[in-house]
Amino acid sequence: MDSPRTPAPDEPRPARLAVFISGGGRTLLNIHDLIRSGELHAAIALVVASRACVGADRARDRGLHTLVVPGNIGREELAALLAPLGIDYVVLAGYLKLLPIPPGFERRVINIHPALLPKFGGKGMYGHHVHEAVLAAGEKESGCTVHYCDSEYDRGDIILQARCPVYPTDTADSLAARVFDLECQAYPAALKKVIGARR
Repeated sequence: MDSPRTPAPDEPRPARLAVFISGGGRTLLNIHDLIRSGELHAAIALVVASRACVGADRARDRGLHTLVVPGNIGREELAALLAPLGIDYVVLAGYLKLLPIPPGFERRVINIHPALLPKFGGKGMYGHHVHEAVLAAGEKESGCTVHYCDSEYDRGDIILQARCPVYPTDTADSLAARVFDLECQAYPAALKKVIGARR
């Protein structure tokens, strides 16, 4: 395992992240890799999985503090998870539950969605459901959206969008792969933007 970069003495402390997942954890691993390489000035202080999943296993394998919290997390329960760890930002990385925003965390909960919001968002629009809907609509372009979260699915101010073409030969799988490649660039770029603006 690579050692993290040693910060300069006068450098602000890394932003402390809580990353929420529900599946394979690929986005979590991408963020963690960029932190370890020094490209993202942050630390993952907590991983929360909505169920036992491969992503939770992968997080533990990397030595990340990982909890499985099934079902919907209430606002007070979430605040109790975050406060002792000094969390600066909650990062949703394929988390499939609607997360209530605790007081003080407005514009500090961030999500990535595999489409160009406001199109193809809302409850039930995740994973292949999104890409199948994009193809069924005959869209010529898709991509991903990083946004702040509020009390509704896939709403909140947009931080960053990245775009890619939709080809006539695309399947949901091929489009998903192209969009995920974008996500691996867009999410870290958005986090750098948000973290940098706060310092």
